[in-house]
Amino acid sequence: MDSSQNSVHEQSPADDKKTSRRPANTAFRQQRLKAWQPILTPKNVIWIFFVLGVFAAVVGGLLIYASRLISEIELDYTDCGAKATEDLTPMPSDYVTSYWRNSNGSTAVNAQWKITNNVTHAYVGDYNVTGLRNCSLQFTLPQDLSAPVRAYYKLDNFYQNHRRYVASFNADQLLAKTVSTSTLDNTNCPPLATEEVEEDGEKKVRQIYPCGLIANSIFNDTIGPPLRLGTNDSDYYSWSESGIAWESDMALYKNLEKPDYDVIIPPPNWRIRYPNERYDEDHPPPNIKDDEHFISWMRTAALPSFFKPWAFGNETLAAGTYSIDIVDNFNMTAYKGRKSLVITTTGPLGGKNDLPGILWLALAGFFIVMSLLFVAGSFLRPRKLGDHTLLSWNKETTSAAKGKGKAPAGPSIGMSTARDL
Repeated sequence: MDSSQNSVHEQSPADDKKTSRRPANTAFRQQRLKAWQPILTPKNVIWIFFVLGVFAAVVGGLLIYASRLISEIELDYTDCGAKATEDLTPMPSDYVTSYWRNSNGSTAVNAQWKITNNVTHAYVGDYNVTGLRNCSLQFTLPQDLSAPVRAYYKLDNFYQNHRRYVASFNADQLLAKTVSTSTLDNTNCPPLATEEVEEDGEKKVRQIYPCGLIANSIFNDTIGPPLRLGTNDSDYYSWSESGIAWESDMALYKNLEKPDYDVIIPPPNWRIRYPNERYDEDHPPPNIKDDEHFISWMRTAALPSFFKPWAFGNETLAAGTYSIDIVDNFNMTAYKGRKSLVITTTGPLGGKNDLPGILWLALAGFFIVMSLLFVAGSFLRPRKLGDHTLLSWNKETTSAAKGKGKAPAGPSIGMSTARDL
């Protein structure tokens, strides 16, 4: 009898300890930690909105100030071939936009243009292409553009974000992997994947390299460096067309080491740069890994109006008159769009853009207006804080009040306290 009682006495504490789900008696486990729960009183809400409004106004002002530290000039040369003549004539005023630091953007820029037809330009392997058109832009900088100087081309109404356009490339082909003709036809490249040609009375199917709509529509204008006029010697501004592409993008491309010239042909819009519109040993396919203009173009833009980098300069572009020659190949009339040359400096947050600052100021105005509305509401319709008579169960509600008539006021059980009950 005693032994059984001892065994039960010895096993009970161990069993209770194993089977118990009671949390430990700590402040964290028993939810006794100190906490702070803000009470959104009208006064607190007014101050919160006011402080947020001031903060947003300060941020918006700083963003606009950073944008105004930038000087830039934009020259729209879309209609150079149609409106310019062989002599220098003034560009239309709406084709020239500029903003200059410390001048409130009021300084006008004198810009002229002229067109030269039937020019010759050397492309791959010193292959000269004749019958081209050269557009010369001449403009005057009223003040220095401090380094670093950036040159961009800007396209308007060009939808690189189209669903089929964005996917129209083959990643394996861009990585110099072997891709069969049948495989290429089943990718996103068609209708610019392969092409049937006839040679010596025999039809052959060749692969377009690089295939797809993006590569075929590459921006193919050639923008020369600015030439400063009024000096005895040719004073070209030194800018570099390398370093304009992201290193992460450059890792997505590789050069063809041993191209098979009997299998590949250039895209339709590239063939003018190659003799007989074909690749050969003297005029091989481009080294796409080193062609940063191509890599930059292949990163499609999200909006129909966008900038693409052309060149960077690490020296100050001094004030004066400059001339830039552009081989005008890229036809924007097919897209009903516009193209422009933009030369700009950079600020603490990049290029010139007032939109983020304007949005922050609009947000600041919203917060300030809301705070004023709460102030007006607290004065016009004040409310006692913590008034329990406004609780739903303390209001008189009867079936007669819900109908056409209104029941007379009287005590209700909802207004009785626990002590009365």
